[in-house]
Amino acid sequence: MEGSESNSESRGKQADDQLPGSDGEHEIQAELGTEERARRFYDSAMKESLTERMQSFIDDRIMFFLSTADGDGETDCSPRFGPKGFVNVLDEDRIAYPEYRGNGVQASLGNMRENPQATLLFVDWWETTVGLHVNGAVTLREDLPEAVDLTDVDKTKVWVELDVEEAYIHCAKHVPQLAIEEFSPPWGTDDMEAKKAGYFVDSESEPERATTE
Repeated sequence: MEGSESNSESRGKQADDQLPGSDGEHEIQAELGTEERARRFYDSAMKESLTERMQSFIDDRIMFFLSTADGDGETDCSPRFGPKGFVNVLDEDRIAYPEYRGNGVQASLGNMRENPQATLLFVDWWETTVGLHVNGAVTLREDLPEAVDLTDVDKTKVWVELDVEEAYIHCAKHVPQLAIEEFSPPWGTDDMEAKKAGYFVDSESEPERATTE
């Protein structure tokens, strides 16, 4: 399934002075007078690879939000869940996660087939309320021997490997701190009750739909 090519332009056309980000965000910064504040953020917070603390942060997460877009720019955002360590930190420049069995739509993978740029947003809801953005280009792989699936179920059909291009903090000040209860999810199950697949179905005549990919 390999074949998604890396795109060196991670977030749109780079500005002439090679600041991170797109021309559009630099234009808005100028209009709103936030250029100096943005430059401080670029200089202090944005990294081209994962620091050791970022790697440890990812290792401790049980979920992240995945943002993708197809070749026409149509977007999708979907959560991914797993036990701690399900996102494999392969090295400072690469991470990988397994795509578990879902509803079969494959919206995220389909987008990545057309447009390999993706963002993973990790949030520590339970302690620090800090977030971590990781932007990069993905490669879809049928097998990734150096990665480990911690769910002990033979449901992984595709591994998503991301080459890190940008990594930076999402500040904690507006993030609610949540509590978590112990639970043992039935990874990869097709049980419709466990999925709550009919939650948004208004009529029994409508087909049941799974809620996760």
